[in-house]
Amino acid sequence: MRKLILSLAIAVFAAGTVSGCATTSQSAHASQPVKAVYHLTTGIETAAAALNNIQNHLNADPKARIVVVTNGPGIDFMLQDAKDSRGREFSSTVSTLAGRGVEFRVCKNTLTTRDISPDKLLMEAKIVPSGVSEAAKLQAQEGFVYIKP
Repeated sequence: MRKLILSLAIAVFAAGTVSGCATTSQSAHASQPVKAVYHLTTGIETAAAALNNIQNHLNADPKARIVVVTNGPGIDFMLQDAKDSRGREFSSTVSTLAGRGVEFRVCKNTLTTRDISPDKLLMEAKIVPSGVSEAAKLQAQEGFVYIKP
């Protein structure tokens, strides 16, 4: 009987220690900001919706770290004078989001393939060698969650 009580006491203590560690780990993890990569590969209308989603994301979680990676037709909104279907330029929204910490990365492969000069991009754009590899690197090496609008 004494061995049974001792075994139960050890089991209860061990369970409390394990759950205590999980709670500590969860609370430490919860204090880190969410990191999200929005990967844009399609045209202007997708970009308009994605930028709205990003604004909503930051309104709900102002500490989130957001990177927008663009390639293919996904870069179109990052071109100077690009407008949505209602005739509104993207430059103001991009500038506002950049002011809130959002980073915008544009695929050099796309610029080269489409013969677009980097000076045609909005000033917030950072050129990366490959949009696809950038999105993969952010996920695999830096712990970003992947969002495909």
